[in-house]
Amino acid sequence: MRDPEGIISALRQADSVCICTHVNPDGDTIGSALAMRLALLGLGKRVNVFCQDKVPDHLAFMPGAEKIRFPEENTESYDLFLSVDVSDLRRLGTCASLMAACTRSAQMDHHGTNPGFTDVNSVDENAAATSIMILEQLKVMGVSISPEIAICLYTGISTDTGNFSFDCTDAETFRAMGELMEVGLPLADLSMRLFRERDKAQLRLLGRAIENMSFEHDGRISVMSLTLKDFLDCKALSEHADTLVNFGLETIGTQMAVLAREDSDGRVKFSLRARAPFTVNDIAESLGGGGHARAAGISMKGTLRDTLPIVVQAMKERIEKQK
Repeated sequence: MRDPEGIISALRQADSVCICTHVNPDGDTIGSALAMRLALLGLGKRVNVFCQDKVPDHLAFMPGAEKIRFPEENTESYDLFLSVDVSDLRRLGTCASLMAACTRSAQMDHHGTNPGFTDVNSVDENAAATSIMILEQLKVMGVSISPEIAICLYTGISTDTGNFSFDCTDAETFRAMGELMEVGLPLADLSMRLFRERDKAQLRLLGRAIENMSFEHDGRISVMSLTLKDFLDCKALSEHADTLVNFGLETIGTQMAVLAREDSDGRVKFSLRARAPFTVNDIAESLGGGGHARAAGISMKGTLRDTLPIVVQAMKERIEKQK
């Protein structure tokens, strides 16, 4: 459950705060971290934000994004470790070392699978985005929402709700948006940047993914895959594939979608999506991943040829079980 008072107590006792995001960062984890950073700086705290992986280029416009560091670059000590939008310890990646070095730990998250891995756990699976919880937290703390904080929170809320189209979008989501609009959020410009502009390399990669698309289980499952050669040919980065799986779910009759992409470390990353009432987080968890009911991810050691059939078979079994 949400614990805003517990977070306030932890922050009150800390002069310095280490904020950490999850690996392969998205808009919600980066937006939450940067909004909290701005708020804590305004309260006179010493604060730094860390992430194991590079901030994706399409999220680098957020205020303070250039200040995010890799864990190995840290040379300071902190009173409080605060993770945002991190579902479990594994999702911290190398940031877990920073947690071990802090006196106290806390977290804010909205994943239902979160086991509560810190001293103070403010977790609510019913929140559409962790950024919504951050907004509530800042209000309880008496922090004024600046236009810069609003930009960060909007990015987190809009990306985690699929630009307000996923079924997690609720009345609280729009109440939060109303508050952000009141402080001068440049909605049209940000929406264009996040949802209506694509890098040329990403468009080329999308073409490859659609060209490779196949359908399994009587058309109920769409399957796309991308090889390292595809990324090289398209001059694309790994982050350019982050949202492509959504295209696989747009075909009429499709109930689940998967995008598999080779990584340079000898692993295959899977992005899973589902239409209600079907779920994919249970599939991901059974294969060492995690996420939300209808948007989850997996990372598996091996080749596309060996790992993709395992994931597709698990999806088939889930559809049959949930029919």
